[in-house]
Amino acid sequence: MVLGLVAAALAAVLSGSGSVLQSLGIRRAGMADGSVLALAALRKQPLYITGFFVDILGFIAAATALHRLPLFLVQSVVASSIGITALITVSMGNRLSRAGWTALAVTGSGLVLLAISAEPGPAAPLPIFWHWMFLLAVLPIAGLGALANKAEGRWGAPLLALTAGLGFAAVAVSARSLHAPPELWRIIQDPAAWAIAVNGATAAVLFALALQRGAVTMVSAIVFATQTVVPSGIGLMVLGDAVRDGYLLTAMAGFLAAVGGAATLARHSTDLNKHQETSDSGPEPAPVRS
Repeated sequence: MVLGLVAAALAAVLSGSGSVLQSLGIRRAGMADGSVLALAALRKQPLYITGFFVDILGFIAAATALHRLPLFLVQSVVASSIGITALITVSMGNRLSRAGWTALAVTGSGLVLLAISAEPGPAAPLPIFWHWMFLLAVLPIAGLGALANKAEGRWGAPLLALTAGLGFAAVAVSARSLHAPPELWRIIQDPAAWAIAVNGATAAVLFALALQRGAVTMVSAIVFATQTVVPSGIGLMVLGDAVRDGYLLTAMAGFLAAVGGAATLARHSTDLNKHQETSDSGPEPAPVRS
């Protein structure tokens, strides 16, 4: 269990750092029109590319943890990366309100409760039908993402973040259900492996589109909340994820604290987008009111 927790914590650090780097890359590329074609310009933006590969390393760490720990624990730890994102933006000159620091403490406390209550172990084997369902999930997710990208006004970024979260949720469930065969190359014959690739790629595009139109803390909070709540429910109902005997209330309290704290933390974090715009023009960034 210790190795799983270390891997999950590493995934949180990498995911939080990757989100900030990708957001900075998108801002420096001057992309804010929500265009899918404009994303091609990011291949020349070192910060975005670095953040993308940091995120991939984060997924590898999360996948390592998912082979040892239930989804509700691993995904909650990964969701806490919003705290890493907030701390990085604070180190860049932004300010976090007292309520934000409180939310950070609540999130940490929730993760401790979840670690205490989780029953470690591999996922229950699933029929191959479920693996195909995980792969085909990319179709409705991509369709919803296309509709979200057409939304105008302040709803565009949150809706794109929601669909990105659904894509990452499909990746997490696929990774938890995937069992590596003795001959590792045969893993390409499992549709769950392809589900990880196509859903991950789709989610990455939707995440980048959301970052074009919204603050990294807000976008990350929606993404991480979605990719925590949805897989956690699937893990408990389908994959045999379990809570230690007598620790159900502890797990529920920890889950609510971790997810709720992360969402609250994002609301009280300074808008990185505004920070970038003000820093580029010269003046010091102003704190966001809670």
